[in-house]
Amino acid sequence: MNKVEEDLLENLMRVNFIFKNEDLYAECIKDYEGFSLIGEKFGPFERGKKYKLKLFEALPFIENNILTVAPNAKCDNIDVQRYAINERDESRLIPEKDFFLNKLKEFKRFMEKDVKDGTKPRNFLDNYNSYLSDIIDSRLLKLLKLSKSELSLDDERRLTDPEKLLWNHFNHLIKTWKNFFFNI
Repeated sequence: MNKVEEDLLENLMRVNFIFKNEDLYAECIKDYEGFSLIGEKFGPFERGKKYKLKLFEALPFIENNILTVAPNAKCDNIDVQRYAINERDESRLIPEKDFFLNKLKEFKRFMEKDVKDGTKPRNFLDNYNSYLSDIIDSRLLKLLKLSKSELSLDDERRLTDPEKLLWNHFNHLIKTWKNFFFNI
């Protein structure tokens, strides 16, 4: 792996780490006493109540069927389909929250869990993956077009944090490549 790829991957992992520290609203589906770990208390959780946790804190409880993502925070195959259709129909990048792509990446695990548990059919996950691929491909093409020029403030606001990282790499590589052929 070359230096550009390593830097990009490291920065993408850093952005994803920041996203996992974002708040997530979860709903309790099974009473749980809770526990303490290194002075931090997790729980108790009472069935039917909503809780605000960091995503990384909620993950083990969601994976063990104690909590579920609250309906207003969910992102399933239907949401991803809507995003994909909107992205396809718009010629410019649609402004999304900074962690939009990270949310799609991380929430895919919840869809995988639901399919594994048998609460959702396999085609829901297949659709999720297909629409996610469409979103990434569509935004990547738009980002590549943008990287051939200077970024306007309006265009910059439309980029998510991971897309800004990629744009910087694209822009630098394209300028270097062009300059190579223009300079003697």
